Amino acid sequence: MFATYEEALKWIHGRLRLGIKPGLKRMEWMMDKLGSPEKKMKTVHIGGTNGKGSTVTFLRSILQEAGYTVGTFTSPYIEHFNERISVNGKPVTDQEILDLTNIIVPLADELEGTDLGGPSEFEVITAMSFYYFAQNANVDIVLYEVGLGGRLDSTNIIHPLASIITNIGLDHTNILGDTYEKIAFEKAGIIKEKTPIFTAVKHPGAMRVIKEKAEQMAAPFYRLDHDFFIYDHKSIQKGEVFSLKTNMVELKQLEISMIGQHQTENAALAICAALYLDQANLFHISEQAIRTGLRNGYWPGRFEVLSEKPLVIIDGAHNDEGITTLVHELSTRFSDRRIHIVFAALKDKKYDKMIAKLDQAADKISFVNFDYPRAAKAEDFLKISDSADKLAVDDWKTYLQEEIQTIADDSMLVVTGSLYFISEAKPVLCKNLKNMTISL
Repeated sequence: MFATYEEALKWIHGRLRLGIKPGLKRMEWMMDKLGSPEKKMKTVHIGGTNGKGSTVTFLRSILQEAGYTVGTFTSPYIEHFNERISVNGKPVTDQEILDLTNIIVPLADELEGTDLGGPSEFEVITAMSFYYFAQNANVDIVLYEVGLGGRLDSTNIIHPLASIITNIGLDHTNILGDTYEKIAFEKAGIIKEKTPIFTAVKHPGAMRVIKEKAEQMAAPFYRLDHDFFIYDHKSIQKGEVFSLKTNMVELKQLEISMIGQHQTENAALAICAALYLDQANLFHISEQAIRTGLRNGYWPGRFEVLSEKPLVIIDGAHNDEGITTLVHELSTRFSDRRIHIVFAALKDKKYDKMIAKLDQAADKISFVNFDYPRAAKAEDFLKISDSADKLAVDDWKTYLQEEIQTIADDSMLVVTGSLYFISEAKPVLCKNLKNMTISL
């Protein structure tokens, strides 16, 4: 048992040595020991390649505006580990993490001695969240973000009120498969019997797999550009404006503060899920709650403007689809700027295509090393890049501090790549930007 938060966190992170362990047997074993807490809460399950966290945020914000207390389980974190388990956007306390860890540790030790083996870091955190939300009587609903894939993900022991699949991309191909159809099969594993599924998947093969799974499970199936439609979209300085039409309602001139056309799709999924919860008399959600909730929805690290003077943006574009979206937004919004991109990624990513796209967008590109077990080497990126102005950086903290001091009025700094890197880089950038402001 642990006496401090720091000891608990060290133990949790120590589970990373076990790697990724797909499968539900260990989760089912732990839940049985804890009295099946996953069955004692109302949930919505959100899967997909990109956009899960943003969709969770939009739906949480809508439900909050409707007067409900909303739990969320998300990964990875951007600013603080505790945010992975939050209520109304507020992370659990250090003491609560300590208490939860001490509940799970004996189970992890016992499980270690079985044929199933000890739980991974993600399984531990997921188990902690189930126990926490089931014991918190004030939480009306919990939004669960899938960690990896869906079918064998630790979160997939819940039976939600609705499921969402944001999109399908070629990510984690070493685990999920190397085609859109194989990955879609894993994502579609979250579809439950007679439980509505909402999706923004565009790839025809992936869509076919998901639709077939929905039919097998007799699950009502709703998809973008078929059952609900986005129109009249336009980008504004600090967000997007769009209208949405379903077979039941039409909502005009909706506004979100998150940047990017893709965020209108994530918002649309959240709206449709909220409309279903309302129409099924599970929750009462007004149009005003939807409008205000969308406008207030904020998710760190997603094309987030940390400073306008100098212009500094961070974006957790950690796969090919994410990089494509980032490059599109940069070319659309900042074609008049000289762009310096700082990039880091994990070695299990297919980063050759990612770097090729970043090369096209950047006037200067810097690849950095950061301390994480699965982090790729900056020197490997450097060999792939065709940029005329490129370099590899070891001490990224000092480098970023120096770079933000020299950003010209016609230039910008974009820090992107792995969400694990973004979570480390953001506080460093914010601290230095704040010091710059104070010195002025």
